[in-house]
Amino acid sequence: MPYPIEKKLVIAVASSALFDLTESHAIYKNYGVEEYRKYQEKNVNNHFQKGVAFPFLKRLLRLNEVFSEEQPVEVVLMSRNSPETGIRAFKTIEHYGLNITRAGFFSGTSPYKYLPAFNASLFLSADEKDVQSACDNGIAAGRVLDSRMQDSDSDNDYELRIAFDFDGVIATDEAEKVYQEEGMEAFHNHERNFANTPLEPGLLGDLFKKISYFQKMEAKRQQKDPDYKRILKTSIVTARNAPSHERLINTLKSWGVDVNEAFFLGGIDKSRVLDIMHPHMFFDDQMGHLSNLTNIPSVHIPFGITNIKSK
Repeated sequence: MPYPIEKKLVIAVASSALFDLTESHAIYKNYGVEEYRKYQEKNVNNHFQKGVAFPFLKRLLRLNEVFSEEQPVEVVLMSRNSPETGIRAFKTIEHYGLNITRAGFFSGTSPYKYLPAFNASLFLSADEKDVQSACDNGIAAGRVLDSRMQDSDSDNDYELRIAFDFDGVIATDEAEKVYQEEGMEAFHNHERNFANTPLEPGLLGDLFKKISYFQKMEAKRQQKDPDYKRILKTSIVTARNAPSHERLINTLKSWGVDVNEAFFLGGIDKSRVLDIMHPHMFFDDQMGHLSNLTNIPSVHIPFGITNIKSK
């Protein structure tokens, strides 16, 4: 029986994250709304190229093929297009065979306030203002950056690799505030003193917990069928190192979640690990960790003390 929407993992995605809208955006910016409308009507049967979030969402939706009765994943298109100009997006979705059936079209306005209606655990968009508005209202959202990776279309390549920073992303920025305001030594002392006190979930905490739940479902599936190849692989890539690693591990344990890999880099450039891992999406709250990841699909979470100080 299909999950109710409250139990599903729902990702809301703007067409700017799902597809490459570089040409369309240039028409809108240079010639205005009316020429943009004419352009979309003229090209309604010309499919958009794949965008940054496409491989991530395509692979995530494959969980519905594995768990065909539950249909645990849903992707909802949230577009600034009007319903009229959004026809091209739906034709492209059909062309690529993506199982996306729900959508909202907002005719140039921000969709963020409607995200709770869809029970979205994450909103992905290339529009910085839309993402910031969502985060400012406590809604999990991330801005996809202009990054690319060579993604395999092989039917035998199902693995979805998702990497997360920890503080300010899947956990609150409580510890990061100590570091920013008092320095590294104070941070390590604070984390040593509170090693057994779990951090509260951050904006992406719900997303992370649901992904972990589906990993457990996959583990049960593999127990019944040893030939089953798991789809989900999760990693934490954090600037933490010993002794602050202990609180992170205890926090995950208290949440009842598992992670496949954890990297405590202590300030080493994260690209050194990510360039080997090749995640289909990496989430981080600091642009300093993301700006040089040109070959890694990356998402900036504009939340917490680090982003407040950078404004």
